[in-house]
Amino acid sequence: MWDQRRYDDAVQLLQQLISIPSLSREEEGTAAAIAQFLSDRGVSWQQHLNNVWARNKHFDPAKPTILLNSHHDTVKPNPQYTRDPFSPDVVDGKLYGLGSNDAGGCLVSLIAAFCHFYEAENLRYNIVLAATAEEEISGVNGIESILKDLPPIDFAIVGEPTLTDMAVAEKGLMVLDCTSHGKAGHAAREEGENALYKAMNDIAWFRDYRFPEVSPTLGPVKMSVTVIQTSNKAHNVVPADCSFVVDVRATDKYTLEEILDTVKQNVQCDVKPRSMRMRPSSIPLDHPFVQAGLSIGKKPYGSPTTSDQALIPATSIKIGPGDSARSHTADEFIYLEEIQQGIDTYIRLLTMVNA
Repeated sequence: MWDQRRYDDAVQLLQQLISIPSLSREEEGTAAAIAQFLSDRGVSWQQHLNNVWARNKHFDPAKPTILLNSHHDTVKPNPQYTRDPFSPDVVDGKLYGLGSNDAGGCLVSLIAAFCHFYEAENLRYNIVLAATAEEEISGVNGIESILKDLPPIDFAIVGEPTLTDMAVAEKGLMVLDCTSHGKAGHAAREEGENALYKAMNDIAWFRDYRFPEVSPTLGPVKMSVTVIQTSNKAHNVVPADCSFVVDVRATDKYTLEEILDTVKQNVQCDVKPRSMRMRPSSIPLDHPFVQAGLSIGKKPYGSPTTSDQALIPATSIKIGPGDSARSHTADEFIYLEEIQQGIDTYIRLLTMVNA
């Protein structure tokens, strides 16, 4: 049965969250608002830094645990905003505001679903809620910082805008800092060894190389050179070094280590990964949660974007209300009916797997 009060509470909480600036690393205000929301409903909660989490009332350590996770930090407002990004206005069925779509609608829908099950007895699974920080910057003080404090997680639902379809795979991310070395010399004479030219050969390899294994859900590994520079600022000096950055989107067909090894075997420049944390993930289509989603018409697909899903060491799925295409755009919004759909979807799926 539809709970109008639960929906109204979720919308009001989202409006409150929108009104509180919560850029990554500055989420103190929204963390406090979420904690107060839970307290007002008799939910015991814990907090570390700007991460707030809670367990269902009848948590049983002998049972497997499902994690409900989404984030309450935001990016900076797009400079093309025509509205106040912190004014949670409702116009023609749309709730506007920074973070409304990414991922406020998902977060409040998950909180509503958690509250729905909070006092339930005899569940097959424990349910743990985690509203986390620093997702937008893949920060170390977000979900990673509380994994040691959470009970062992057997399955995770990550709330991100997917039109409530199921992202059954997600690309990983690895950023490579590359440096080509040459020898300085005067540009007017035949001297020196141009590091920029050497870098161009490696950049061409990144542009043209195709990893042979293609994921059925995520497609090919994608490598994009996005930044290039030399330390030299004079027009008449052959540069002795040239650095460039490569954005690598990994699929479930290769580990980050395998991709890095392939790169190093084929380029002449020095290659250093900034991080090996943001790993690709996937879930089998015969998983009970996926099967439950399919049974109510949710479509499976592979997501090209990364999320905290990459940092959760458990089988997981990404699903939530809102549209990823609206994320980080000016005048961000979510439809109120999408929040209704999000709450309904989460409750229906959790009910099915707990049956």
